[in-house]
Amino acid sequence: MQHSRRKFIQNTGIALLGIGIAPTTLWAKNTSADAKTLIGIQLYAVRDNMFKDPLGTLKALSKMGYQYVEHANYANRKFYGYNAIEFKKILNDLGMQMPSGHTSLNASHWDNQKKAFTDAWKYTIDDAVTIGQDYVISAWMDEKVRTSYDALMHQLEIFNLSGELCQESGMRFGYHNHNFEFIEKVNGQLIYDIILKETDPDLVIHQLDFGNMFGIGARGMDWIKKYPGRFVSVHVKDEIKVPVGEMNDQHDSTILGNGLVDPKAVCLLAKAIGGTKHFIIEQESYQGITPLECARINLERIKTWGLV
Repeated sequence: MQHSRRKFIQNTGIALLGIGIAPTTLWAKNTSADAKTLIGIQLYAVRDNMFKDPLGTLKALSKMGYQYVEHANYANRKFYGYNAIEFKKILNDLGMQMPSGHTSLNASHWDNQKKAFTDAWKYTIDDAVTIGQDYVISAWMDEKVRTSYDALMHQLEIFNLSGELCQESGMRFGYHNHNFEFIEKVNGQLIYDIILKETDPDLVIHQLDFGNMFGIGARGMDWIKKYPGRFVSVHVKDEIKVPVGEMNDQHDSTILGNGLVDPKAVCLLAKAIGGTKHFIIEQESYQGITPLECARINLERIKTWGLV
């Protein structure tokens, strides 16, 4: 993801703390942890369109054939300016669903004195239930957590506890990687190895973004083989070489099939041994083509891969 998105995710987390908090009761929904196999789109791929005209953008995506979306905008208990009930109605009216979304879980969501989640995080879970999510996915990890083994282990314990909280409401918690996990080490171990080893597979799913890791030399297929069955969801990307890159790694995402990754092969392996059910398209750079046109082409291409 781009640096702008990192700031966006962090700011979203900060905005949550500004909510007026009051006790709320989580209600269970009848969903299986084994979600149906689907192809969707991360709405960050059409972020400018969503900020300018969320309803019109969703209508355009629905017309293309998208039935599933994943959000990257939740702040002050709203999705793209709509509360959970309003946004769910918009999706329902378009024949769409939102089975997952990105809301970063950080230290501010955990009260060390009370040994409990803050109401801000409980509201996040509550609203995810209301809108019909199967997975609440945290898409960032603060730099401070990544330099101390104890801090990292504490963060991962919070992940497991969030998994328990989500499980109570018929959902699961998840983590989405960037690229630091594959180059930074703590106690001589890659951070991503630690994350996968220390998160409970029954409580925490992993969304493998095999595009994010590509520019620093990590390969999605290697990690799927190393940890089979752990990646319920993947972000489907292709990458091209550029001078700077979305993550300062000299690579930008591009239309599926136009780059260096071979995303079809990665996805087929993910389906075969990775435990993958959700295939979420995300393109963040567009090479002069509009984001919506990229979304249309990507859906057209991925439908030929035999994933669903």
